Amino acid sequence: MSSQEIPEENLPAEQDTAHGAVKVADDPFADPGLPPHKPRIQDIDERAAKRSERAVAFLFTLSMLATVAFIASYVIFPVDKNVYIWPIGHVSALNFALGTTLGIALFCIGAGAVHWARTLMSDVEIADERHPIAAPPEVRAKVMTDFAAGAEESGFGRRKLIRTTMFGALALVPLSGVVLLRDLGPLPEKKLRSTLWAKGKQLINMNTNEPLRPEDIVVGSLTFAMPEGLEEDSHDFQKEIAKAALMIVRIQPDDIKDKRELEWSHEGIVAYSKICTHVGCPISLYEQQTHHVLCPCHQSTFDLSDGARVIFGPAGHALPQLRIGVNAEGNLEALGDFEEPVGPSFWERG
Repeated sequence: MSSQEIPEENLPAEQDTAHGAVKVADDPFADPGLPPHKPRIQDIDERAAKRSERAVAFLFTLSMLATVAFIASYVIFPVDKNVYIWPIGHVSALNFALGTTLGIALFCIGAGAVHWARTLMSDVEIADERHPIAAPPEVRAKVMTDFAAGAEESGFGRRKLIRTTMFGALALVPLSGVVLLRDLGPLPEKKLRSTLWAKGKQLINMNTNEPLRPEDIVVGSLTFAMPEGLEEDSHDFQKEIAKAALMIVRIQPDDIKDKRELEWSHEGIVAYSKICTHVGCPISLYEQQTHHVLCPCHQSTFDLSDGARVIFGPAGHALPQLRIGVNAEGNLEALGDFEEPVGPSFWERG
């Protein structure tokens, strides 16, 4: 198609054939401007505006209730309680409650703010020319004037119900983060200082679930024991066995170097915590000629013939010993709990 066949209104420029120059047409893309503003129903009907105000206040109030429920969940639900939630399955009741309530609290604040902006705040589009970053005084004055006008149009001063409930929701939501500080560490209690071992508790073989007798322990063997009454199918088994796991070794009394170790043993049978004092790994490797036990995680080595003192590796202190004896039935029993906390060093040790 030649230039003569192109409609004149579609030609973007005029060409000067004499000199080969092209003259650009004036303003080929006209500014269409902003579309006409269409008022919303809330702008012309105060009853509709009141309904929107109540809806926003309801969302903020629901956020406050969800925040209170979040905090209450810490008290209501135990850490080890599981519930069945369809279609998720079995989940932690505490985690499910915390996630649900915190999600509702945050969602309702966001939804309330969006609904407020879309239905009650001014929706008039304003075009402004770009200006340098360092605004002149007259521009700053205009910004403050526009801000004051926007604040007035938003109804923030007039609509006290929205303002009050919004402040309440924003004030309560940060409490969720304060409550979460609880999970930064254990509460200042003494749970780590004691185990299930107590005077009169029999030593139960973890392989046979039968009480241990002195004749069951031979020199050079390594046997693992747990306290009487602790069942493997109980809900707190893992938590309790992590503190009460015991290893039993029989050493010739003449080979025991530590005086207290000999006094707390029975005919050369010594009972020590199975939990390594480095980071809490279970100790399971025993060398009968040297009476050394080795932690498989970081190679901490303890001498069971000399108070289970550390002879190699990163462990900070010896393994705690359990004082044992024999009851009237001829079974090995504990004569008390460990006299020091088992496992790795922790902040409560002091």
